[in-house]
Amino acid sequence: MISFIDVDLELDKKQLFKNLNLTIERDELVYIVGKSGSGKTTLLKSLYMDVRPKRGEISIAGYSSRTIKKRQIPLLRRKLGIVFQEFRLLEDRNVYDNLAFVLKVTGTKEKLITEKVMHALDSVGLEHAAKLMPLRLSGGEQQRISIARALVREPLVILADEPTGNLDPDTSLEILDYLKRINQKGIVVIIGTHDYELVRHSPSRTLQIKDMNLLETTMEHSATGYRPVECNSLL
Repeated sequence: MISFIDVDLELDKKQLFKNLNLTIERDELVYIVGKSGSGKTTLLKSLYMDVRPKRGEISIAGYSSRTIKKRQIPLLRRKLGIVFQEFRLLEDRNVYDNLAFVLKVTGTKEKLITEKVMHALDSVGLEHAAKLMPLRLSGGEQQRISIARALVREPLVILADEPTGNLDPDTSLEILDYLKRINQKGIVVIIGTHDYELVRHSPSRTLQIKDMNLLETTMEHSATGYRPVECNSLL
């Protein structure tokens, strides 16, 4: 489903990853952990080709960074759902129209839009909120709408970049639960986070950014809380 082969990634001429090798299989839920600024967002952006590798090859959903053409990038992104920390909902239209807009711009037939939108809202328990404006919802509800928007095109992969960064601990666990349910439907879910407590609460494959590489990691308890412990390099 996803592979990095000998990949170097840079942002603003600063090298963030060097000689990165990684494979993520179908149905996996994977955490990418690391401090703010460590490269989590850049890594996720490279999967939807917003950042291209300086060296090596990234393959995802049948596309390769070596061969993909500019006109094909929107086709790749239709196979991906992206959840941002800031929600990024359109405040001038209601919840239903936020999701419908995603389908309309990709040419979905009108008779299918209602079915797909309501199914996505039902997946996050917010079908009753279809006609509400985003600012009438709590932060947790807005993030659930963001997840529904990511789901509405029935993606192969969900990329969640600090999806609980603006939420309280209890709401964060609720959002994580929805992402886990999505993964259980066979969708790959990749979560970039610096919230180690979140990872501890619901363990899954965890990769730590360290020294321009990703390391397979487990969590252990220390005097200051939970922290990642290096297991082995992915080089």
